[in-house]
Amino acid sequence: MTPTLTAFERSPDGGKGLARDTRIRWALEEVGQPYEVRLVSFGAMKEPAHLALHPFGQIPTYEEGDLALFETGAIVFHIAERHAGLLPPASGGDANARARAITWMFAALNTVEPPILELETARLLEGDRSWSAQRLPLVEERIRNRLGQLSARLGNADWLDGGFSAGDLMMVSVLLRLKSSGILDGYPNLAAYVARGEARPAYKRAFDAQLAVFTGKPPTA
Repeated sequence: MTPTLTAFERSPDGGKGLARDTRIRWALEEVGQPYEVRLVSFGAMKEPAHLALHPFGQIPTYEEGDLALFETGAIVFHIAERHAGLLPPASGGDANARARAITWMFAALNTVEPPILELETARLLEGDRSWSAQRLPLVEERIRNRLGQLSARLGNADWLDGGFSAGDLMMVSVLLRLKSSGILDGYPNLAAYVARGEARPAYKRAFDAQLAVFTGKPPTA
């Protein structure tokens, strides 16, 4: 059965791949699963039909038969569990590799992303407050602390734990939010890590599909 995900009818990121439906598209592209997209407006996200799928009125949602999911991490985890390619096999040479890949998914969302989102809030929504100039350096320092720890763990490896996994998909997606800030440039191995993620054919297809929604032009071949 072909799953359906919801995405912004008009993405506020301008088609830069930062909207969270891009993460779901990327996961589906990695595992070779065709999918359909239902575009929703900001108004429609607050209507009962969408709230029945996502109680917080956000995107993306994921529907597959009688299954309806929300929350990006849960959706990517579901895809990774159902299809080969995003998680190491449950049995094999390293029985713990699967658990470690899942751990990195949680780390991306629960440890690395929160201060990055805080920075976006500080710059976009609180920039005109009298205390903003004092708060911003503190937020940036929290991000640099996390990036320093992540950089040390990654070292010279291509991916976080052996081969590419859903943990890398989520971590790269989170770090992409820092590209315009310049903060990531201070960690060359992390910048290269993000570039490797962006270079994956599945990511390119996902990015192009999300950009096409914003531009109204079909994805490039």
